[in-house]
Amino acid sequence: MKFVIATHNTHKLEEFERILTPLGVQIALRELSDVEETGETFAENAFLKAESAMKETGLPAIADDSGLMVDALNGAPGVYSARYAGEGGTYDDVIRKLLFEMRDVPEENRTARFVSSICCVFPDGETLRAEGVCEGMIAFEKRGEGGFGYDPVFLVGDRSFAEMTGAEKDAVSHRGRALRAFSKILEERIGKED
Repeated sequence: MKFVIATHNTHKLEEFERILTPLGVQIALRELSDVEETGETFAENAFLKAESAMKETGLPAIADDSGLMVDALNGAPGVYSARYAGEGGTYDDVIRKLLFEMRDVPEENRTARFVSSICCVFPDGETLRAEGVCEGMIAFEKRGEGGFGYDPVFLVGDRSFAEMTGAEKDAVSHRGRALRAFSKILEERIGKED
């Protein structure tokens, strides 16, 4: 079955492909319109993106909305994770802002979590949803060369996401957990068609 992935983020697309392709999911790459993320939750934004991509392509569409929630910042940046440093801000800009705002927060209070909400909308209107959470800590400085976004400052144990291989990150990350939960739901749905 062919699906379109509703993202412009090549890093997210790579994670989707690593986890969903072994299920026999064929990913149709399409240029998609940007969707304004007006939802108040990750789940609402994932639905908006998936629904828009499904309407645009006529194919079942899978979308993710994810972000970082930092306890010392009352859950910020949350749904504004990508835009935390303002429109057009780079990954370095959002990390710089985060580390500045946490400059006086001691190590024991630097708890945070990454959240990923996955939504799939089918042309018949059926909607599948899954969520994954990864608990961690915010580092005092960037560590590692891999990953993207907040990965260099998000620690799971003694390593940042940016210090992990793709497979290591997928095994513990919020998106890896959400996609594995989603894949089970999707397998059940595909099994009903057979």
